[in-house]
Amino acid sequence: MLKEYDIDKLNPRPNPYAKELKKQITIKVSPSIIEYFKNEAIETGIPYQTLINLYLGDCVKNNKKLDLHWR
Repeated sequence: MLKEYDIDKLNPRPNPYAKELKKQITIKVSPSIIEYFKNEAIETGIPYQTLINLYLGDCVKNNKKLDLHWR
């Protein structure tokens, strides 16, 4: 292995998957929601954060709208 590399000679190219990378955020979610997804994670063997991402992704894919009515 070389001790140093000349990056200009390596001809770097943009990562084609860069726009698919996940972005870390902070979000406030009620404990009951977290508990629900953690229980689902135990049943499915899929990490709860992945389940939340999959659920939200399904909402986007299917253009789901929240049906909320204030009294």
